[in-house]
Amino acid sequence: MNASLHEHGFAIIKNIYSHSEADSLISLIDQASGTQETFRRSAGLFAIRRFLNEIPEAVPQIFNSKLRALIAEEPGPGYFPVKSIYFDKPADSNWFVAYHQDLTISVNNKIDLDGYSAWTVKQGQFAVQPPPAVLENIVTLRIHLDDTDEHNGALHVLKGSHRKGICRPGTIAVTEENGHCCRIKKGGLMMMKPLLVHASQRSSDGRRRRVIHIEFSNMELPGDLQWAERLSL
Repeated sequence: MNASLHEHGFAIIKNIYSHSEADSLISLIDQASGTQETFRRSAGLFAIRRFLNEIPEAVPQIFNSKLRALIAEEPGPGYFPVKSIYFDKPADSNWFVAYHQDLTISVNNKIDLDGYSAWTVKQGQFAVQPPPAVLENIVTLRIHLDDTDEHNGALHVLKGSHRKGICRPGTIAVTEENGHCCRIKKGGLMMMKPLLVHASQRSSDGRRRRVIHIEFSNMELPGDLQWAERLSL
């Protein structure tokens, strides 16, 4: 796992959750009212920003003994959640996401700092692109609540692309050698680096793709800047 994450930019880990544990998380999400600003619901997408804050009942179920043991090994001691999003790609969804890198973090305020740029605000939440060292420190876990493959929106990644720094749009080369479809069974997860170039294809076979996306770091931000979604485990 450690070698795959650092060499290829991702690793796939099976059976972190049983099917019943995954179904219990789905039930919690389905019970949420969805009236908050952080909920986005349409025919083609259901997303919850600040997921761990909005549905705190899910925290003890997500951070079970298997996940805690995994985090202690990789990314390692001292890492804490700094961002969380729930994505539901419905069965009839036909949208896709082009190849890109995850280049922003969620913070508590807008502060003028060297190396921090491209500020945005979504649903009242500040986001900013930090220096590369901050992004390189982050590890993302994507918990899969459905079987996921190339037919229902699995991530396609370019192996090793996280080691090339920040890529300008239009300069990303997709080849047969570096392209990989991340097929993951229900209850498994994908661990990845934010600078790994990745995309999501359209769904084509009528199956949903539900994922809980959680980013971790062990870095403190400079000055008065703070992680907006920092969670102590």
